Amino acid sequence: MMRPLPIAASLALLLAAFAVTAQDPPAPAAADAPATEAAPAAAAPAPAAPAAPAAGDATRGKGLTYTCRGCHGLTGYKNAYPSYHVPKIGGQSETYLRNALTEYGTGKRKHPTMQAQAESFSQQDIADIAAYLSSLK
Repeated sequence: MMRPLPIAASLALLLAAFAVTAQDPPAPAAADAPATEAAPAAAAPAPAAPAAPAAGDATRGKGLTYTCRGCHGLTGYKNAYPSYHVPKIGGQSETYLRNALTEYGTGKRKHPTMQAQAESFSQQDIADIAAYLSSLK
């Protein structure tokens, strides 16, 4: 009899499968591109300015936080494993929440469960989650 995978491992496998299917096809090689005669040398494009953070939709964010409540919504903010404290996220600043989720998603902050969660969120999802959680008192 097979043992079921832990939730985090299942999520990681799902995310890996999604990442593979979501990749853009490779750009054609220079040899595949049509040749142009006497094309003027173009200056390298200026780097794009960083996009302004997307406005968050708190209503949508509430729906996205259903898994967050499993650890962060428990009375006393203790995880099911009482050996460590789970931080309070309701009422935190929107900037802090955006930064934390982005850093977990990129691996700058290390926590396997949070990394798996954050990697699944788009920048709009993060903005929506931050808008909702920061509105809580």
